[in-house]
Amino acid sequence: MGNILVIGGDGFCGWPTALHLSNLGHEVTIVDNLSRRAIADELGAQSLTPIASIEDRIAAWQRVSGHQLGFVNLDVAQDYDGLAAVLNLLKPDTVIHFGEQRAAPYSMKGPRQKRYTVDNNLNGTHNLLVAIAELKLDIHVVHLGTMGVYGYDGDGLEIPEGYLDVKVETPDGRLLPRSILYPTNPGSVYHMTKSLDQLLFQFYAKNDQIRITDLHQGIVWGTQTDETRLDDALINRFDYDGDYGTVLNRFLIEAAIGYPLTVHGTGGQTRAFINIQDTVRCIALAVANPPERGERVRVRNQMTETHRVRDLAALVAKITGARVDRVQNPRLEAAENELFVSNRSFIALGLEPITLSNGLLAETIEISQRFADRVDRSKIPAASLWRQDMPEAASHTIKKAS
Repeated sequence: MGNILVIGGDGFCGWPTALHLSNLGHEVTIVDNLSRRAIADELGAQSLTPIASIEDRIAAWQRVSGHQLGFVNLDVAQDYDGLAAVLNLLKPDTVIHFGEQRAAPYSMKGPRQKRYTVDNNLNGTHNLLVAIAELKLDIHVVHLGTMGVYGYDGDGLEIPEGYLDVKVETPDGRLLPRSILYPTNPGSVYHMTKSLDQLLFQFYAKNDQIRITDLHQGIVWGTQTDETRLDDALINRFDYDGDYGTVLNRFLIEAAIGYPLTVHGTGGQTRAFINIQDTVRCIALAVANPPERGERVRVRNQMTETHRVRDLAALVAKITGARVDRVQNPRLEAAENELFVSNRSFIALGLEPITLSNGLLAETIEISQRFADRVDRSKIPAASLWRQDMPEAASHTIKKAS
């Protein structure tokens, strides 16, 4: 079993991952500056589920599991010396890097949020890589990226796992084989930072032989995992607001309180999805299967299925009886797109995906209904605009459908 540092281990994906790895027997230390809690206060949009303090969370985990979690309150983007000191002291085998501002709408909210997203995400990633290189530590970095780096052009090609094999024609007509990073096409400042992360990883893997796995994750749905169900103090975040709420979770809470399901534009956007339980399983598989020192960055697509947004809305409406409203899309994106994604590497490692047809949707509906009285309806509309000359999505209904 390994010694693992989880940067951003208090967040939506980081917390259940820290518990899962601890439950598997790893020694886990969380490094977090609790910024997600601060942003919730800034937005006035708390998690649907009540979130205990980090101290109470850790105490509850030790009580129900017998395992200890370490915790260091540290801003890895701003305190390089503190980060280097923690790495040098703990000398982890693996660092899992969740410590980035993760919401595309928040990253487009205004100048301050755009600058914060870039400063936080890129500084944090680069500080981590510099510290590992300077300390000459053999650490496997597992980074949570996003499928959104590829964009959603809908050209019908299957998105490979990181690399594209091409042939480049020389002036004399010869074709030279090359393997390049699949071209990025970010659709927000947040996605742009994840695209830039890739270049940092490529350089430090080549120059300093840092072992890196970059996970391009789909949209996460669900809230609970086997570990977070063990005690109310362990419950995971459930964000439903227009900035941080992911689309399926937002639909479910809208249905629970009798709010129309807000479908942006035609709802023809096809996205990749993954259940939160599969997120933690994929992270554990990535930890157990690191690249060799000197190997290029290992990229894995961390997703299990694709769906059109309007089809998700129709599914939730059928189950719950909710009404569907189409509203103006606050994003600059194609109205319709296809999406084909390879996830062969995780399937080959033994992942048995949880899909929407597996029944866990009922659990997420139950969570939505259980805490429906905590909803602030004013926080549901998507208010962050990709350009300031765009109409506000929440106030421009296009068409109602039953």
